[in-house]
Amino acid sequence: MTAARSTPPADHPRPGLRERKKIKTREAIRSATYALVREQGYDATTIDQIAERAEVSPSTVFRYFPTKEDIVLTDEWDPVLVRELRARPADEPWPETVRYVMLKALRMGLKDDIEVARLRTHLMVQVPAVRSRMMESMSVTGRMFSIAIGERTGLDPDSLEVRVYAMSLMGGLMQTSIYWAEHGHRDDFEELLVRSLDVMEHGLPRHNP
Repeated sequence: MTAARSTPPADHPRPGLRERKKIKTREAIRSATYALVREQGYDATTIDQIAERAEVSPSTVFRYFPTKEDIVLTDEWDPVLVRELRARPADEPWPETVRYVMLKALRMGLKDDIEVARLRTHLMVQVPAVRSRMMESMSVTGRMFSIAIGERTGLDPDSLEVRVYAMSLMGGLMQTSIYWAEHGHRDDFEELLVRSLDVMEHGLPRHNP
């Protein structure tokens, strides 16, 4: 989604010591990257600089994040989204489920660090490599959504209809993020997401000449 999280949701079991150390290392690498990018720009920031600022080795950085773009974009929200989808009441209309889950994840993410969300979406607009990597990441998230949708609806997750629907959600979220950044983050992101969900549920608004 839009921001990284260093602690699990309140209703999720606290991870063990080993996993907490991994989370701490990931967060140190992310924080170092965000700080360096703010100071000198994305292109000027190197893996060696990130490793030095995070007090880890370059090989450790690559062990956690295969590319520099992954440091900027990777977060902990995909499993949260899928878990929330599966937890909704079975008789809840699907559009209501999607709206609830997307808005809840957004609120949790923005609450964690709005400035990180702004930085990440700004880089999506300004840096082609980041935008390209985000599209790849969205395809993975879309696959996870397809599986969760299949479980919820009884439809085949590999069917054209489910795949199109899942990726339309991912594409809508990405375009909402890009629009937010292109307009200087002046708009309320939650309001933008609601508008996007309205389009995906009801189609384009009528044009009044």
